[in-house]
Amino acid sequence: MQKYLCLFRGGDERMATMSPEEVQAHMDEWRVWMEGLAEKGLLIDSLPLKAEGKQVSGGGKVVTDGPFAEGAEIVGGYLMMNATSLDEAVAQTKGCPILDAEDGHIEVREIVDM
Repeated sequence: MQKYLCLFRGGDERMATMSPEEVQAHMDEWRVWMEGLAEKGLLIDSLPLKAEGKQVSGGGKVVTDGPFAEGAEIVGGYLMMNATSLDEAVAQTKGCPILDAEDGHIEVREIVDM
């Protein structure tokens, strides 16, 4: 098995328009999806990220508030999973609730052992 990182982007506009009950139902969909991965022994870790952060550049000399990417480009969370191939990792993302949002997408990348 290889390790894969899924970066979640988008869906913020949809979440901002949901009622508290709809948000809870949506979070339940996430829980069910991740429990399914865990039951298959594929889930390693997953957490949302705060919108606030800092960007470090210029050889570490420049620290600015960020991220400044367009809303749909900001990474909102991550998930690490085990899979036998990139194709399998991608297939496992197909049931992810972020894909219900028009602007929701997932970047799937293999983690390289060093």
